[in-house]
Amino acid sequence: MVGNIHAADAAGIARAAQVLRAGGLVAVPTETVYGLAARADSAEAIAGIYRAKGRPDFNPLIVHVPGLAEAEALARFDDRARALAQAFWPGALTLVLPLQGGAAVASAVSAGLPTLALRCPAHPAMRAVLAETGLPLAAPSANRSGGVSPTSAAHVAASLGDRVDLILDGGDCPAGIESTIVAVREQGWQVLRPGPITESEIARAIGPASSPGPGGIEAPGQLASHYAPGKPVRLDARESHFGEFHIGFREVEGDFNLSPAGDLGEAAARLYAALHRAAADPAARIAVAPIPEEGIGIAINDRLRRAAA
Repeated sequence: MVGNIHAADAAGIARAAQVLRAGGLVAVPTETVYGLAARADSAEAIAGIYRAKGRPDFNPLIVHVPGLAEAEALARFDDRARALAQAFWPGALTLVLPLQGGAAVASAVSAGLPTLALRCPAHPAMRAVLAETGLPLAAPSANRSGGVSPTSAAHVAASLGDRVDLILDGGDCPAGIESTIVAVREQGWQVLRPGPITESEIARAIGPASSPGPGGIEAPGQLASHYAPGKPVRLDARESHFGEFHIGFREVEGDFNLSPAGDLGEAAARLYAALHRAAADPAARIAVAPIPEEGIGIAINDRLRRAAA
């Protein structure tokens, strides 16, 4: 153990579960990004997440569960929601569903909304923590609110420091970009945040999407300015200007190339590492090469537009 960073081994998992059951905060790796976990049934523990992140209290949290049975105790599933869970869980899909009456979650988790965001993660460390605690865990990204999401334990430590009781180091997150969020409504469904699972994949599972919902913040990642590296960001930049750190893609080499081969999955996995690198560089501004608006490139461009806002 170095500082508050502990390997995600059996001892680390046991320690994390102990901290979480006591109402503390633990940063845990998932397949998407590192999450800042707290027990979802404790108002005091959830308040700790909002304090540590400096997160607006109107921005709801995602609750992580080990499986569909635990999810159905917290939210109302119809046949479409079950079909999505069966197709994509465990994995990088978050479902926004009507809150179950009497669900054991603190009201601050849903930010006063009648819905709850739920995900069943695939990462072995997060799954082990869920199994060890026996609790649903609220876990937004483990960084200061509005900043670049963390894909390594070092990113968490740099952003949150001693605001988190324990950081489980499970290496770099393989997907590297937050989960797709889908609201399943009485009439149709809507992607609230693009991610690793594409809209076309969802449509193949449950049919075409409906028109947009009521508007306003329904899920994490919907703020206009988000994922910000603290410097001006210029998009669609094939060449860099003086004083810019250039994030490249494919043949646009740059100072940090997301994927020389043009692999969008690789680019997503390296996106936040690139933004952290650019934020730490002496260059005053950031430029980013064009990213195709297709597949997971849609999610990458969503994050980049919010980072540039």
